[in-house]
Amino acid sequence: MHLVYADDKGNVFDHPDFYGIARSGDRLVELLEEELIPLPAGATLVGLPHTRAVGMDPATGEMKLLPENHQAVGALLPQGFTRFYVPGYTKTDKTQIFPLFGYTAVVWKDDGFYVAACRSDDPEPWNPENCDRQVLEGEVDRLLKAYPDNRLYKHLSNCALGYECLTSSNTFLQRWEGAVPVSFSCNAGCFGCISEQPDDSGFVAPQTRLQFKPTVDEVVEIMLEHLREPHSIISFGQGCEGEPSTQAKTIIEAIKRVRAQTSLGYININTNAGLSDHMRAIVDAGLDLMRVSTISALDDHYNAYYKPRGYTLKNVEKSLRYATDKGVYTSINYLVFPGVTDREEEIEAMIGFAKRTGLKLIQMRNLNIDPDAYLNLIPKAQGEIYGMQTLLEIFREELPDVVIGSYTHVPPSGQNRTVQI
Repeated sequence: MHLVYADDKGNVFDHPDFYGIARSGDRLVELLEEELIPLPAGATLVGLPHTRAVGMDPATGEMKLLPENHQAVGALLPQGFTRFYVPGYTKTDKTQIFPLFGYTAVVWKDDGFYVAACRSDDPEPWNPENCDRQVLEGEVDRLLKAYPDNRLYKHLSNCALGYECLTSSNTFLQRWEGAVPVSFSCNAGCFGCISEQPDDSGFVAPQTRLQFKPTVDEVVEIMLEHLREPHSIISFGQGCEGEPSTQAKTIIEAIKRVRAQTSLGYININTNAGLSDHMRAIVDAGLDLMRVSTISALDDHYNAYYKPRGYTLKNVEKSLRYATDKGVYTSINYLVFPGVTDREEEIEAMIGFAKRTGLKLIQMRNLNIDPDAYLNLIPKAQGEIYGMQTLLEIFREELPDVVIGSYTHVPPSGQNRTVQI
């Protein structure tokens, strides 16, 4: 399990003498064989800027700091995999903040790269290698010509071709889960927002937020194009927009018009679910799936990260419970981080939250964040840290009726809701 590092030119090496180590929260920890899997297809190795790698002398167990030109390396995992640890490193300049990615500990073992992670879902639907760029370009061109006045298709074409966003790519490829962004505003100020950051945050938002308010016609055109198969999903609430429920009127009218023309596929919303009244109306319009973004079921942790404006975690819980009771297949987009999500108090709170809301699915999503900036933001640990592998075991034991996955699924029955419109 040899340490992996990079030089100042981006070349990656395995260290002949030191073993790789990792971080759980702010602690350096030793990696175990049973915590490693081969580097998944679609994963990317990246250097952690302004760092020095830290390894372990296997003879003494002592942690060793490598020279300044030995940069720490992490892996960015595709969907379907949950990381157990962050790479082991120390910063050479603590004022510098990492780009917004989810860094995973990586080592060299048996003539190959291995990562500290596990498979938590089928990775194939979201493997970036399954997106043929040439075919995508052709489909983008076709739909832009078919709908020359639809500003949403033009916006999504940049997301698909420029940012290589798989959800927007699916919109043009007309497969699986596709995107229909609707909102340029938000009722939260997420610390790790990928589409909008204040100038003094230290983060650079990797995407550009939607800059206009789509018409109902534009939204309906995309929805009807995508909902052509029984298992297709069209989703409000993308990384390139704010909170979709702030545009509830547009969403409600679009759902009603679409469902008046087709019963195929599933209509999903990715939301913070804080606007309870808006969420109830969207559910009643004919929503099939709801995925709620959360980082914690504890108020102090949740508020520190999301900075909610005009709502609380109780509103989120209320929205989820209402949707579940109305037959919506509910899930959470659980932003997880080793050494935080696996804290005793976090686990207990999330189990209670899942039971109270009747959750059907927990999507384990590796939080894209600078570890030190995040740890400085949130409350300190109050209890034992169990480890991510143990956390998954606890969830499966305590929540036997909840699916543990990585992305949005259709209900097991394969049936849509029946809604009176």
